[in-house]
Amino acid sequence: MVCPVKIVVFGPERRVGALQGERVVDLNAASPSLPATLEAFIQAGGAGLEGARQALERIGPDDPSVHELGSVELHAPCVHRPRIACAGGNYAAHLAGAQSARSGREVRPEDAYREVRAGPPWGFWKVADVLGPEDGVAYPDRAELFDYEGELAVVFGKPARDVPADRVGDHLWGVTLLNDWSIRNDMGAARLLSFNLPKNFDGSTSLGPCVVAGEDVDLQDVAVEVRVNGQVRQSYRTRDMIFSFAELVEYLSRDLTFQPGDVLAAGTGPGTALDTTRPRPDGSTPPDRFLKLGDLVEVSSPLIGALRNRVVAK
Repeated sequence: MVCPVKIVVFGPERRVGALQGERVVDLNAASPSLPATLEAFIQAGGAGLEGARQALERIGPDDPSVHELGSVELHAPCVHRPRIACAGGNYAAHLAGAQSARSGREVRPEDAYREVRAGPPWGFWKVADVLGPEDGVAYPDRAELFDYEGELAVVFGKPARDVPADRVGDHLWGVTLLNDWSIRNDMGAARLLSFNLPKNFDGSTSLGPCVVAGEDVDLQDVAVEVRVNGQVRQSYRTRDMIFSFAELVEYLSRDLTFQPGDVLAAGTGPGTALDTTRPRPDGSTPPDRFLKLGDLVEVSSPLIGALRNRVVAK
């Protein structure tokens, strides 16, 4: 059985490492033949992962390439300024709840599902700098209703253009967790095309804590959980996606090439502040379940670990 490698980016030089329990192994220090940067490591493909496995098998606990996890800073495990595609409205229960919150009338998940499947996938791109695990997320000045969205995301390992659904797995390198921080007020009038500013601001995405690479993961059956200050808010499995990862990549890669290091997030399940809040009789939105300064948000999965970020003042 091939063992997966949990890849991290750490330290002031943003070197690539492997997470093993409570320690981080500097892969280039353990084996100089391995790249020191994530971008080069992704491009090394299967050979890089196999070299990492061999290096991890050789090292002992006192090897100078080994660092205690608490002694190093983990960064977002992504290339600099990755392109991040985010599926929108891709879980029927979340979408139905969001539509109910906005309209004031209850929408059934099965109706939301049929509506979405009747057309092509929908989504948006994230273009802001990416936060890593334990980074503080700054509360945006214009936000009055600030929300979380815990998601599973895949990282591309090979260029992917015009990829049929049954070949998508050949182009993917690993899987990670993503928090799609969202401003729920100040969304503006609905337009066919927009800059989607409620989804793009400094720190509007966090990613990590690692990328699980080199394992044949069933992307359509991964558990994701979100806790706010220790309270479970979201708990779902990716089997409930409306459009699968394969369908999303096939759709998005038409005439568009994904590059190694690019990211695709699957959308979020039910339990966000938006989809669990209903308007007051006067149409205003109660702020109780939305994020406040000091709140700690944890996105986790048994497969990957926990991505933790605290809401801080700008």
